[in-house]
Amino acid sequence: MEQIAKNKRWEDLLIILWAGGAALLSYSLVYALRKPYTAASFEGLAFFGTDYKVAVTTVQILGYVIAKFVGIKLISELKKENRFKFFVGSALLAEAALVGFGLLEAPYNVAAMFVNGLSLGCMWGVIFSFIEGRKVTDMLASLLGVSMVFSSGVAKSFGLFAMNEMHISQFWMPAVIGGFALPLLVFMGYLLKRLPHPTAEDIALRNERVTLDGKGRKALFLDYAPILSLLFVGNFMLLVLRDIKEDFLVNIFDMSQHSSWLFAQVDTVVTLVILALFAAFIFFRSNIKALMCLMGLVIAGCLAMTYVSMNYKSLDLEPVAWLFVQSLCLYIAYLTFQTIFFDRFIACFRIKGNVGFFIAIIDFIGYLGTVTLLSTKEFLNFDMEWFALYNHMACAVGGVCTVLFTVAAVLIYKRYSSLGQKKEPWEALDMYMNPQYNTI
Repeated sequence: MEQIAKNKRWEDLLIILWAGGAALLSYSLVYALRKPYTAASFEGLAFFGTDYKVAVTTVQILGYVIAKFVGIKLISELKKENRFKFFVGSALLAEAALVGFGLLEAPYNVAAMFVNGLSLGCMWGVIFSFIEGRKVTDMLASLLGVSMVFSSGVAKSFGLFAMNEMHISQFWMPAVIGGFALPLLVFMGYLLKRLPHPTAEDIALRNERVTLDGKGRKALFLDYAPILSLLFVGNFMLLVLRDIKEDFLVNIFDMSQHSSWLFAQVDTVVTLVILALFAAFIFFRSNIKALMCLMGLVIAGCLAMTYVSMNYKSLDLEPVAWLFVQSLCLYIAYLTFQTIFFDRFIACFRIKGNVGFFIAIIDFIGYLGTVTLLSTKEFLNFDMEWFALYNHMACAVGGVCTVLFTVAAVLIYKRYSSLGQKKEPWEALDMYMNPQYNTI
């Protein structure tokens, strides 16, 4: 018996190293195909009367928004045998778009970034579909999630290095970095494809993950509409704030006195802190306790973000300290819903579905908000410094999200309490699928 338990621990460790490492590197490499251009300032360029970088960012996100909208259906219904094909096709199309960005003359090359965004919009959902529904998913999702934090800074730092040290033009720099990343990304996708299926124990603890058809998606949303509406609105605000920070950090933060690798250094520390916090949830066998603790962590992060933004001058923080606190608070809140939360939500209420459905919706709503904000700022010609804009936004977003997530936490606990004896993980509520469904 003791030997069996020991073997299981080794199997779990192997899955964490294999799946977690491949997921982390996969999305890190996706960032190498998507975000290096944000290191460029494109000074002196315009896109038919508007700021060129704002145009590039808006057009790329517009492609991303469309992909997220399509992904609500596509990721929900994507079968396991088609995941790897979709993964490779998306990566190849993204790199081809970056080559087009270098080949075409400005400002017409902006169109290439639309294709780039369109090709990568569903990659998060596809990668997550390989690792969800396992007893170690908290650890795997943590590794996947922190890749977003770490990779953002690294992509910018590599972009600055390529331009400053290798003297590659700001238009070809994204394609060069993407060219190095592409073969590694395909290999990581192959490693994810070769993962063993969830075990019987995984299914008992986290529920079986299945494809979700149109009727199932509608029924699921309507049944949990009050909770999901609050979560979606809060995530909409968090994602807009995160995207402004990522895409315009070189405008928000003065880099003249700092190394090109500052972003990578700050984000590495943030990554380690968040990884330690999220990884601890692997010890929570109770899904409802995990959900309540996650909501508490999110609310604390939102409160801290509001406090620091509101009292920035009186706190007299060093710019690097300000950047660290803002990044940590924002990513704790944002990544909770991109990683662990909905996997536990499905397990807690024994929902027949998959995480990709939830993430595709919150991303679609959030990126739609980013496009709206950037377009409004540009076309109405708001005269506001980027740092001031971000600080005001962080203060407002933190305050509103604190209220939204507090109410959502109360509703989640009330919904769980109303189950009575039908509590997780033994009572399956198979109400969201047609009688014949496909497991994933």
